[in-house]
Amino acid sequence: MTRSPDTKIRVLPDSVSCQIAAGEIVDRPASVVKELLDNSLDAGSSMIAIDVVEGGKRLIRVTDNGEGMTRADAQMACQRFATSKLSNVSDLLNIATYGFRGEALPSIASVSKFSLLTGKRGESVGTQLIADGGPVSSMKEQACPPGTRIDVAELFYNTPGRQKFLKSTPTEFSHICHVVQQAALASPGTQFRLTHNDNVVFDFPAVDSLQDRLLQLYGTRVMDQMLPLDFERGGLKVEGVTINPYHARTSRSPQEMFVNGRVIKNTTISHAIYEAYGSFLPKGRHPVFALFLTIDPAVVDVNVHPAKREVKFSAPDMVHRVVKEAVRRPLQRKSAMQPVDDLEGYRRGQPSNPRAYGDQQHFEQDVLRMNPSEFVRANTETGTSSATPEDRVTLFSHETLQSDHIGEAKASYLLEPDFTVRVLGQISHTYIVAQVGEEFHVVDQHTVHERVLFERLWRSWVEKTVQSQSLLIPEPIELQPHTAALLQSALPELSSLGLEMEPFGETTFVIRSVSALLGPMDYAALVQDLVEDLTEWKSLDSIEKRVRPILASMACQGAVQAGRAMAEPEMKLVLEDWVQEGFPMTCPHGRRVTMRFSMDELHKIFRRI
Repeated sequence: MTRSPDTKIRVLPDSVSCQIAAGEIVDRPASVVKELLDNSLDAGSSMIAIDVVEGGKRLIRVTDNGEGMTRADAQMACQRFATSKLSNVSDLLNIATYGFRGEALPSIASVSKFSLLTGKRGESVGTQLIADGGPVSSMKEQACPPGTRIDVAELFYNTPGRQKFLKSTPTEFSHICHVVQQAALASPGTQFRLTHNDNVVFDFPAVDSLQDRLLQLYGTRVMDQMLPLDFERGGLKVEGVTINPYHARTSRSPQEMFVNGRVIKNTTISHAIYEAYGSFLPKGRHPVFALFLTIDPAVVDVNVHPAKREVKFSAPDMVHRVVKEAVRRPLQRKSAMQPVDDLEGYRRGQPSNPRAYGDQQHFEQDVLRMNPSEFVRANTETGTSSATPEDRVTLFSHETLQSDHIGEAKASYLLEPDFTVRVLGQISHTYIVAQVGEEFHVVDQHTVHERVLFERLWRSWVEKTVQSQSLLIPEPIELQPHTAALLQSALPELSSLGLEMEPFGETTFVIRSVSALLGPMDYAALVQDLVEDLTEWKSLDSIEKRVRPILASMACQGAVQAGRAMAEPEMKLVLEDWVQEGFPMTCPHGRRVTMRFSMDELHKIFRRI
């Protein structure tokens, strides 16, 4: 530490300044992986292997077949601010590489047991460097193939204060999976292989197009729900995919943005996407997308964030306009082509568009899973039978009742005279108009049913009376690797809530049973919502706070959706159920259930009083 005798100001030694820099760049194992992948891609690698142990906390190894380094370059690469990407200040205004700061390797080496082995193409011998929580301590010649291999072991071993903030192994590994997938999306011409504890998680071969890479990552079922983007204006090109509003989700994952191949976060782009959806997007739903922007590097500042996660545009208004137009155009075309309710034929037992349900196989499976109440409603609508008073217990609530409880269940639906429900109709297959007691109500059919299901799910969990109902055909769900790792760790807790799943390969799970209070639903959407809920588990201080969002997601996916025609007995029963639950005014996510008017308020509106 350098300091003159008459001043308190001092120059920090390299060992301290490197650890400070590491705090900005490396906050978890996934950050290390990202920095190393940036270097491998800048080196022109066509194949990159990522091997991690215990979520990257024990070991991270990245091996590539890039151009490699000479002995002198390898030594310089581990010094602060040493880079081959920049030579003068003007280069900062036109950055076309992933890495450029020259802080990654020395920062990582300062908080780990670090090893670098590299060989230049065309040279017979390579170089090995070793650092143990600081500067390079050993350098020697070593035989190796062309390319570079970097080992980062025992991350944060010499900074225990930061090590204790690392999350569980599944959580840390899920972040690594996400980083590798983002890199794979940005570089479809490069092969990426990821292993965890010596098990291959995925291996994405190099492909010729972005579309092929998207199929590798997301699969055909998700891609069938997406709309392609290909738009260019004002020097800005926008490519990728965004979701058909019909399949919009309650979660925000995945939402991937890339600028010139660099994964970024940017509020201008996010705002433009949401504005493009506008009224196409149901309230409480979010678009999922993978957007790739190509623009002149001179009008993008990538040097505004220590970890290069954010960018700044010199003309953000132009970017906003172009992105909004690029996203909105396919939405308008889809809206013009798609009927109001793709599932109406399915609900009637007459599928007109099985592809809207994913594919013929999933369509047939869902038909087989329809419970009796669905058939009663369908037959009622087509005039082939009628719903008797005895049917009303199971007509809408999707409950599987034991025979010795049927009498009790029927009794619970006998309402006080003051709260008699009289259904007046349905508006736009979304809102129920009814008189409840002496009040006039316009009720959101989805949120009211969602709240009823939530109350019953919550009560069954509190009373430890959760019952599962096996699916006639187990439902396979394909997840991305980073979400699969999170779900794997939570299977016992989900089982206690009535949702029983088991692994079926590295990233596939099979749903075998759900809560008996729920009926057929979009199981893929349910699992996606659950994964989003699970990311918050570690930060919650009680089991009740953990369970509530899970049950809320189950209720949301199990409830009748907006846009579905309902028969009068269904509408009446769900409102009676709602009355029995005490007239809750919001769904578990806080959305309004009803707009209500008392008789006095109606009289005032019409000036009768």
